[in-house]
Amino acid sequence: MKIKLLILSLLLLIMSCKNKTENTTNYSEEKLDVTTSIYPENITKIFEAHGGLDTWNAMKSLEFTMTKPDGNEVTTTDLKNRNSLIMMPKHSIGFNGKDVWLQSKDTTAYKGNPRFYYNLMFYFYAMPFVLADDGIMYDEAEPLIFEGKSYPGIKISYESGVGESPEDEYILYYDSETNKMTWLGYTVTYFSKEKSKEFHFINYSNWHNVEGLLLPETLSWYNYENGLPTTKRNDLQFTDVKLSEEKPNQQMFEVPEGAELVE
Repeated sequence: MKIKLLILSLLLLIMSCKNKTENTTNYSEEKLDVTTSIYPENITKIFEAHGGLDTWNAMKSLEFTMTKPDGNEVTTTDLKNRNSLIMMPKHSIGFNGKDVWLQSKDTTAYKGNPRFYYNLMFYFYAMPFVLADDGIMYDEAEPLIFEGKSYPGIKISYESGVGESPEDEYILYYDSETNKMTWLGYTVTYFSKEKSKEFHFINYSNWHNVEGLLLPETLSWYNYENGLPTTKRNDLQFTDVKLSEEKPNQQMFEVPEGAELVE
């Protein structure tokens, strides 16, 4: 009797091991699509059309130059902590993760608000990838119809306490055939600290490939009326764009001697 019980126990153990083996998946060998589990499908397709979040997330530094009437403006941003440095002919603006600072190179007064500006152009330039940041909420938006073509929209808003202006809202409009970003509608709430219904518009149509990512070569601001873009106002060109997987030297973002902290 004991022998029969022993044989039965062995058979049950073998069957149990077999079932465990058959039902076990080696996830180390599986390619899991994490993106689609985090972001809505429509914005995931846009990220993919521009080179993919995996490629973007591998980058640690972004540098670009903007041609301005009073000279070139060079912006360097650490993509992981968003520390930044803007070098202009007569001024420099920096952010070290804690303080925004302004350094003047002569007696010329800086006409602007450094705290408002230090990451502004980076944010516009790094679209659509900055729309994968933490603390963002996504929703459907009415399509934008411009010159007879309809562009689906994704409304972007922020959780309370995220960034300098959590009341800001964005609407990303994209080409439904290519999934490439085409328009950005945005509000400005930094100064009023209140939600705004007035949307400004930037057209994204001239892309170039940088390290496998599609980034804008030109941004075109448009006049607007009744919440819609009308005629082109001005273009801004971006040159000498550099993406790197190397972390930038953090010393460049620290407050230099003679600079003033911006409240």
